[in-house]
Amino acid sequence: MEFDLLVIGSGLAGLYTALQFGDRGRVGLVTKRGLTDGATALAQGGIAAVTSPDDDVRLHAQDTIRAGAGLCHEDIVAAVVREGPRRVAELAQLGVEFTKEQNGDYDLSIEGGHSRRRILHAADLTGKAIEEALIDTLNRRPNVDIFEHHLALDLIVTAENGGRRCQGAYLLSEATGEILPVRAPATVLATGGAGKVYLITSNPDVCTGDGIATAWRAGAAVANMEFFQFHPTCLFRPGAKTLPERSFLLSESLRGEGAVLLNREGERFMLRYHPEAELAPRDVVARAIDQEMKQAGTDHVFLDATGLGKEKLETRFPYIFGECLGYGIDLASEPAPVAPSAHYCCGGVLTDEHGRTGIPGLYAVGEVACTGLHGANRLASNSLLEAAVFAKRAADAAAEDIPGLPAPAKPPPWNGAGGCDLEPVVVAHDWYLVRRTMRDFVGIVRSDPRLEMAGERLATIHRNVDKTFAAARPNYDLAELRNIVTVAQLIVRSGQARPESRGLHFNVDHAETDGGCAHDTILTYDNEAPIRYN
Repeated sequence: MEFDLLVIGSGLAGLYTALQFGDRGRVGLVTKRGLTDGATALAQGGIAAVTSPDDDVRLHAQDTIRAGAGLCHEDIVAAVVREGPRRVAELAQLGVEFTKEQNGDYDLSIEGGHSRRRILHAADLTGKAIEEALIDTLNRRPNVDIFEHHLALDLIVTAENGGRRCQGAYLLSEATGEILPVRAPATVLATGGAGKVYLITSNPDVCTGDGIATAWRAGAAVANMEFFQFHPTCLFRPGAKTLPERSFLLSESLRGEGAVLLNREGERFMLRYHPEAELAPRDVVARAIDQEMKQAGTDHVFLDATGLGKEKLETRFPYIFGECLGYGIDLASEPAPVAPSAHYCCGGVLTDEHGRTGIPGLYAVGEVACTGLHGANRLASNSLLEAAVFAKRAADAAAEDIPGLPAPAKPPPWNGAGGCDLEPVVVAHDWYLVRRTMRDFVGIVRSDPRLEMAGERLATIHRNVDKTFAAARPNYDLAELRNIVTVAQLIVRSGQARPESRGLHFNVDHAETDGGCAHDTILTYDNEAPIRYN
């Protein structure tokens, strides 16, 4: 198969990139599960953009930079908040029904770190509403071919003038196990995040860091992988000894509307940690909850939304209210037990201001990318905004670059793995070890010894996985294991390279922020990363 543009991923970033490419060529859109199985459909809060007369893009930029703890690229922040309202208007024109007030104005909410109400939402299932509108539009585009249940196993990379160039990807069919080379002069990674690197996460099963790992193996640089955001308020289900592997998230918008956090004694504790209390940046709230849990020896704190009243909960948060009822919790009459869980990767494949990576022909958008917007901590609801803005930018950049890129050469058949049958227990064992190691040693609070132990354990697992991959016939579980151990190592290496505490990276052995470290952590290709040539 051959396309002008190959898009890998079907969340907002991937769908909108394919849509923005328009009729400038044939587009192949690939997703490893179903179209709606990614994190976008689970996004409850909304998309941040300046649409109110009492708001200003400069305020949005200031809030973003303040949350990012000194690492945001100010030119990128300015561009994203400036272009955001246009992208939101386009989404509305495509059929996204953002919730409005009776007078027709958008019903704007506020979340932690924002100084104004600027979060547009579609009740409390904003991501789902956006995704449905984009899929409906793409299904009517004759130049877009959609391939579900195909995992991008590796990128097709060729040698060129002493460097390398991306010419598509090898896809693994979930149904048949066949490995298919797909050629394209421009390939966009939009594979989302890597929450499944951790044992407990708010992410769906597909978030195994595939795009970051495949880009790294191809030779692309990654940046700021140490900054992994933990969402403060995920439901701790009654009767459970631990959080389930995918936690149900209670949107930050609940706190924006007045819900408060209580400890085991019923005390509202956030006032002791930050002047903005429950509306402090997420890294502050997550660490405060972690501290309260450790001091009390408990597995959770409580989110009390009873003050919002049943009518508001049912109308503004119908999905959350209904789901909690299903777990036996009536938010209108009792507080919900909550705890933090791994949520959002602020680092990723290093890109320029147009989504280009350091490999010609390869682009990255959405959570898989590190654009410079988030810095050391993502401001709430800036993720959908970034995905929309950079989808447009990357689509335009690819269309501009394609005429100057040579036509893809015929790739060789896949020959990167053996043909032995794999024992599932081998993969399951290492899956658990990676995720348990990350939870125990590379969580909300870290230390030098814990990072060192994690690095040593992951190195051993990585050697075992490489041996298994070389001998076995690849399947989804093995491919995803290869990816999560790679991403886990990148997170640890990045953490070890930052001898300070900043934003989402808190190290008890370097508890103070050192102004001398106010720079990105960039890991570049090395000889340990295999590269496949024609």
